[in-house]
Amino acid sequence: MRRNTITPSLILTFMLALVLPGCGWGGNSAGTSPASQTPGDAPAQKVTLKMMHLWPADSSAQQNKLVGQIIDDYQKEHPNVTIKQEVLENEQYKNKLKVLSAANELPDVGITWAAGFMEPYVKGGLFAPLDDILYGEQLKDKFVAGTTEAYAVDGKTYALPIELNISPIYYNKDIFSKYSLRVPTTYKEFKQIVRILSYNGVTSIALGNKDRWTGSLWYMYLADRIAGSDTLKKATDGSGSFANPGLIKAAAEVQTLVDMNAFNRGFNGLSNEEGKSEFVNEKAAMYLTGTWELPNFTTNPDIPQVFKDKVGFFKFPTVDGGKGNINSWVGGPGVGLFIAESSKVKEEAKAFVEYFVSKWGEDSVTTAGVIPATKVDTSNSELPQLYVDLLNELNHASSITLFADVQMKPNAAQVHLDMIQALFGKAVTPEQFAAKHKEAVEKGN
Repeated sequence: MRRNTITPSLILTFMLALVLPGCGWGGNSAGTSPASQTPGDAPAQKVTLKMMHLWPADSSAQQNKLVGQIIDDYQKEHPNVTIKQEVLENEQYKNKLKVLSAANELPDVGITWAAGFMEPYVKGGLFAPLDDILYGEQLKDKFVAGTTEAYAVDGKTYALPIELNISPIYYNKDIFSKYSLRVPTTYKEFKQIVRILSYNGVTSIALGNKDRWTGSLWYMYLADRIAGSDTLKKATDGSGSFANPGLIKAAAEVQTLVDMNAFNRGFNGLSNEEGKSEFVNEKAAMYLTGTWELPNFTTNPDIPQVFKDKVGFFKFPTVDGGKGNINSWVGGPGVGLFIAESSKVKEEAKAFVEYFVSKWGEDSVTTAGVIPATKVDTSNSELPQLYVDLLNELNHASSITLFADVQMKPNAAQVHLDMIQALFGKAVTPEQFAAKHKEAVEKGN
């Protein structure tokens, strides 16, 4: 399997204290951390681990199945260990994480995002460093180059990534064929597709922008293609400005798409899952999202094969006169596993995380259709063509720009997400959108 490298320039280091309201999980797991039992040892003490993740069975069936299988296997091999799962949808998960962190009652093992999202938890002393297992015998040299750096703060690693992602535009090949549409390589061609579909009463783009990061993908790609990836990165880290003319033009193009009725009705009030259903139910021709959705378009048995056979993808088109490269992607390391610093079973949690990362890397490709952050030999695996094609694109990426709300410090990220929804709702002008971002980034929190 070819491998790509995500450069260290994607990784931003932020300093921030986290103050979050709420109540808690109900306490961390109690118990004594057991060692592997050998003949003559006393029976290992019973241990309960709490794990919280974001792969519900209804929306992420294959990932949910894989997590369950890994846990079952671990419990069979370690009969003294019981692992209790709490499973929440993406936004609910983020909110619960904030609430639990305020009471210092995080689960023993949980999911986090990289860079700016993670740093407040690290600075608050909530995540345990994991360098001992990262460089231990089982995981040493197992990660794709550049992935673990996204989870490092001040030289220590506080989570271990399990995914890599890029964000293609998925499209329905049957709808394109019906209206004699070709995959666009330029933004001009893309807008012509929107016009043709709109003329024929077909929704061009599925979008649920209540979650706001979904709309951010559209802005980020337009910013990348018009102003260039370096301009966007510098604006995000504060060394540049969102007032850059190219970035303002990108915001204006978002509103042009809204004016063209490119998105499904009521998109700003729909969750990502509701927006995605517009595409899965063939009510919309295109859907921009990350490769974490690959299982739903390849291996998920709950989604009809007749639909999965219709799904293709294309790279976000180039903009005439723009500075962007068509092989530049929005994406980066996906979610990672953390261990709570306050866990009373920290050593057993580390043993489980080490096991989980290894098993996920081995099985996520064939079982779930997920692109893992660990090196996996897929030469002997029969993989869906969509997966193979996207994996090749990942390997040939010229650059990968980390999702804006993950890069930014929490308060600036919140402003970004709020402004994304306002921009799509035409509640702000592109200039106001840029000014709010500039102000938020300059505040430095």
